[in-house]
Amino acid sequence: MRIAFFEVTSQEKEYLREQKWVKGATFFEEEIHKAPASAYRDAEVVSVFIYSKINRDVLKNAKKLRFIATRSTGYDHIDMAACRKRKIQVSNVPHYGENTVAEHTYAHILALSRKVHPAYVRTIRGDFSFTGLQGFDLKGKTLGVIGTGRIGMHVIRMAQGFGMRILAFDTTRNALIAEALGFNYVSLETLLGESDILTLHMPYLPTTHHFINEERIKGMKRGALLINTARGGLVDTNALTKALDSGQIGGAGLDVLEGEEIIKEERQVLSDNFPAEKMKTLLQNHILLFRENVVITPHIAFNSYEAFIRILETSLENIKAFAEGHPENVVVLKS
Repeated sequence: MRIAFFEVTSQEKEYLREQKWVKGATFFEEEIHKAPASAYRDAEVVSVFIYSKINRDVLKNAKKLRFIATRSTGYDHIDMAACRKRKIQVSNVPHYGENTVAEHTYAHILALSRKVHPAYVRTIRGDFSFTGLQGFDLKGKTLGVIGTGRIGMHVIRMAQGFGMRILAFDTTRNALIAEALGFNYVSLETLLGESDILTLHMPYLPTTHHFINEERIKGMKRGALLINTARGGLVDTNALTKALDSGQIGGAGLDVLEGEEIIKEERQVLSDNFPAEKMKTLLQNHILLFRENVVITPHIAFNSYEAFIRILETSLENIKAFAEGHPENVVVLKS
C-alpha cells in the first residue's frame, strides 16, 4: 500500500520512520496542493494537516487514492463532496488535545487579563514601571463559552478552578453535565451581554462563518475580551478591528486568524487576480499584530508534545485500520 505524508516536520518524520509497518512511505514538507502531482499520483493513502487543500485538482491527479488520514479534528480543508463521489474515505483525529487547547485558551486569557504581553515588551526595554499594567482577577468574572464539546467542557472545568461564573451556549445542550459542572446554558444574547470573557470552541462551517460579526459584537458586554482558539473564519476581522478601536472589545486572544493560510503564502498577494477582500483581511491581520491588547499565536493551541504523539498515533491507527478493512474515525458527511 503506497502511503504519502504531507506537511511533515522533521520531528514527525523521525517518529513515523520508527514505525516499521509504514516502511516505504514517502514524506513531503510542503502541502499537498503545492507538491507536484507525481508526489501523490500513485498513492492509495495520503495523510495531511490543515493547510493542505485536497481539492478537485488534487483529487483529479490522485488516480489511485482510496483513503485520506487528516492529522486534525477539522476537515474543512478537504473537498468532502468530491471524496464521497469518488468513494474515498476520510478519517480524522477526533480526540487528541481537548485539555491541550483548553490550557492554551487560558494562556491567552491570562496574558490579556494580567497584561503579560505589554509588561514583557516594556521590561525587555528596561522599563519596570507599573503604569498602565493593572490587570483584573478572573475570580468572580463571567466566562461565556460558545460550544460545549470536549474542548469547551475542559475550559469550563478549568474556569471553576478560577472561581468564575460560567455561561454556555450550544445548539445541543446537556442538562445533566451542566448541573454536575455548575454552569448554565443561556441564550446567545444573554451570554454575549453578560460575559466578561467570551471564548469560542465551535466548528467552522458555512453556517458558522463570521459567527462573531458586527451585530453580535454590538450585543457583547462593553470591554469584554474575545478568545478564539477554534477557527479564524468564525470571527469577522473587520468587525473585530472596529470593535477594538471603539473599545467595545477590550482585548482579543487569537490563536487563529481569518485567512491565516494567506499569511503563510504572502507571495499570492503579488498575483494579478488576488481578491481585494482577502487583501483587506490580510492588512487587518497585520494591524492586529501591533496592538498591545491583542495576543496572537500561530495556530499552536494543539501543539503540546503529548498532543503531538496522540495525533500521530491516532493517524497511524486510522491508516492501519483502513488497510485491515475496518476503517476507524471515519468522517461521515451528512446528506
